[in-house]
Amino acid sequence: MIAIASDHAGYPLKEAVKAHLEERGLPYKDFGSFNGESCDYPMQAKAACEAVTAGECDKALLFCGTGIGISMAANKVKGIRAACCSDYFSAKYTRLHNDANVLCMGARVIGPGAAIELVDVFLDTAFEGGRHARRVNQIAEIEAEYCGK
Repeated sequence: MIAIASDHAGYPLKEAVKAHLEERGLPYKDFGSFNGESCDYPMQAKAACEAVTAGECDKALLFCGTGIGISMAANKVKGIRAACCSDYFSAKYTRLHNDANVLCMGARVIGPGAAIELVDVFLDTAFEGGRHARRVNQIAEIEAEYCGK
């Protein structure tokens, strides 16, 4: 299950990605926004990321105008490794090397075609482990030190 959420600016891109997930037969849970009316992206990010950390969803796809604000909010949730990506290489390597569990994108930065390509590589790429696992563990240690165990 994939968590998916957006603010009003990211809503059209989220809807395009939802259609693509449906075409691929991938189940998702939509945490809003459910229309283009103004809303606050931190609340959507929090809800979707809590579903990931609770084990209800494996990964999350989040959208706002730039992808930056929603990624900042997502990374405040303990256990989340969110990456804001607008290119294929970054979306692939954030999975391979960082074991990112949340992909954030900006609807004012990339279009639906590019977003779908990034979603596919993000969802289809496994964490490489090895020396990268040590670094991901170090990130978790920093998180525990500053956010509590």
